[in-house]
Amino acid sequence: MSKASETSEAGLGLGAVLRRFRPYMRGHVLALCGAVCALVLSTLMRLAEPWPLKFVIDAVVPVPDANAPAATLIDPMLLLALCAGGLLLAVLLRAGFHYLATIVFAVVGNRMLTRVRADLFRHLQSLSIGFHTKSRTGDLTIRLVSDVGMLKDAMVTAAMPLLANILIFGGMVGVMLWLDWRLALVALAPLPLLWVLSRFLTVRIRKVSRTQRKRQGALAATSSEALAGIASVQTLGLEEHMNKAFSGANEKEMREGVKGARLTARLERSVDVLAGLGLVAVLYYGTLQVLDARITPGDLLIFVSYLKHTFRPVRGYAKYAARLAKALAAAERVVDLLDREDAVRDRPDARPASSDLGGKLGFANVHFAHQDGAKVFDGLNLTVNEGERVAVIGPSGAGKSTLAALALRLHDVQDGRITLDDTDIRDLTLQSLRSKVAFVPQDPLIMSGTVRDNLALGLDRDPSDQELEDATRRAVLHDFIMSLPDGYDTMLAERGATLSGGQRQRLSLARAFLRRTPVLILDEPTTGLDRESAASVIAAIDAVSEERTTLLITHDLILASRFDRIATISGGGVAETGDASALRAAGGWLAAAEAS
Repeated sequence: MSKASETSEAGLGLGAVLRRFRPYMRGHVLALCGAVCALVLSTLMRLAEPWPLKFVIDAVVPVPDANAPAATLIDPMLLLALCAGGLLLAVLLRAGFHYLATIVFAVVGNRMLTRVRADLFRHLQSLSIGFHTKSRTGDLTIRLVSDVGMLKDAMVTAAMPLLANILIFGGMVGVMLWLDWRLALVALAPLPLLWVLSRFLTVRIRKVSRTQRKRQGALAATSSEALAGIASVQTLGLEEHMNKAFSGANEKEMREGVKGARLTARLERSVDVLAGLGLVAVLYYGTLQVLDARITPGDLLIFVSYLKHTFRPVRGYAKYAARLAKALAAAERVVDLLDREDAVRDRPDARPASSDLGGKLGFANVHFAHQDGAKVFDGLNLTVNEGERVAVIGPSGAGKSTLAALALRLHDVQDGRITLDDTDIRDLTLQSLRSKVAFVPQDPLIMSGTVRDNLALGLDRDPSDQELEDATRRAVLHDFIMSLPDGYDTMLAERGATLSGGQRQRLSLARAFLRRTPVLILDEPTTGLDRESAASVIAAIDAVSEERTTLLITHDLILASRFDRIATISGGGVAETGDASALRAAGGWLAAAEAS
């Protein structure tokens, strides 16, 4: 079982989460220490607030004895003024220190978790196609956006107040024990029961929160799948089916939310009841102590005030425990992704590809099977010489697109090797390998932005206007772009929704030409296009692939026949190879496919 799987199933404790995110605290230690100091000072001011009231009750409210010596009496109005001023000062200082701590926690928390989100996004992009094939995009988006956002919120609205409450609780308990340990024990008698109850309910709240986050991920996945394929949903009349799937996921998430709210309310009300019992006990026993002259009325006032403030942190813990439980569930899902290791990654001794790479591509005794065990290649051998254009054809499911994915190291072979200029591609860094290969997929990536921005995707420089024109003329696209309202600065819709399939393919071919890579891989570039669009794309392919090592994956036998050589994949290997005329004469798969 992988480390990530263990995390997902067993869950993480608060300590484990803090240790996992400790590296992100670097550079913020002084700020956090300052925030904690501000919280400590705020707590001291909170502890000082009831004392002016004690002095007023004990020294001002009672009528002084007229026969007492004058030296022993302090002017009541002066003492009242001093106590009022002291109370005001304590309140102002407490508010100032607490404000400072809140701001620092907010700034540090946002900076730390912004880095976490950036690292998570970077890590998600580095995980292989095998991982993304099994994962649901909506759930990953929830983890990246909502779960990290929940951690940000918890840093300020839960973690910082909880720390402050712990300090207040500890300080007030200490002062109460110092004033009168007997009365303090009476006041704190309900705490053990409260501790056991809160621990029990917090564990249940955390379990419910973890399940709720999973339900929310499933809900997001269902909605994103429906909206991403909205055209197919509508044309196939699947609206009601998708509504039922979404409603089912929505109901499950709602039930978990209600269950969590019920547990949180039970914990908060339990705290209220036990706090009330403690207050009743202190009021009764404390009044007896005052009547016996063991403590002053002011001491009892401090006890009652402290007791209310002592149970307020505990009541706050009940409220913040639910938030922290949800944040901890979110943290588990974030850490699960951050700790997920992938088989497709750079070897420790991987090196960058040399700048003078020629582009000879080789597949030697390649064995590959999908994660479900379905075998694709069983000793495949194929060589594409430098500058040669080879078309790969064969029956559906033979592994044509998988061959392209292996060449790009989207998957790794189980046995055998794939080479680039006789160098095993696993000995090259992933980034440098993919920088040497231009890939044109069946469904090109078109981002929302200008035509110019989309042409420059993947480049480490801004192409000049002349370079853009050269590339788009080769891709038979320049005249179309110039017919747009703003030419190369025309905004494109998300996923290129305003472009036809052929226009998207030709834009992707122009982008591939701009990259000037020694190797070009094309995956089904004419699939789904009408005859006119396909003819334009074929002309663009001829121009863009000129003098480049080109591997074409296609079902289009007319397009394949234009290439230098054809390789037919069948039965886990290369069944036949040669130019189109030789394969027709041999009467193999190509001849049979053309005849049918």
